[in-house]
Amino acid sequence: MPTANRDRDRATAEPDDLGPDLAARGLPGRGTTTRSTRQGDAVSAALATTNAFTSAQDLHARLRADGQAVGLTTVYRHLQVLADRGEVDVLRLDDGETVYRRCATGAHHHHLVCRECGHTVEVAGPEIERWTEQVAAAEGFTDVAHTVEIYGRCTDCRL
Repeated sequence: MPTANRDRDRATAEPDDLGPDLAARGLPGRGTTTRSTRQGDAVSAALATTNAFTSAQDLHARLRADGQAVGLTTVYRHLQVLADRGEVDVLRLDDGETVYRRCATGAHHHHLVCRECGHTVEVAGPEIERWTEQVAAAEGFTDVAHTVEIYGRCTDCRL
């Protein structure tokens, strides 16, 4: 079963160690700030056109087909920046491929993902949240994080 990787709090440095610009934005320290570029904007725009999880390779192919001169490395780099900022959800599939999807909400959420077409719906799961806390507390765990992805076939693919 695929697992999600939504570690949005990846920064281990103290805010003062990040420098004023990164600390103010709450971004992980990487030694450099990110700047807006035509290529980065193209990656963001292409990702925003789909509701399905998309691989970096597929996103790159779509950009190239649209006449955008964006390298695959740039696509990966920009997707990582978006993931670090918590602006995209990241899933690792059974075959090891990583796929990305623009978050529709900044709040904690889970996904219903169509196995056939990749259509994805973000869902809140208060029952899952309660269950997670109960299981963790019963075992003496605190500061618990979790991801839940539910896979099936959407209405369009069942027809």
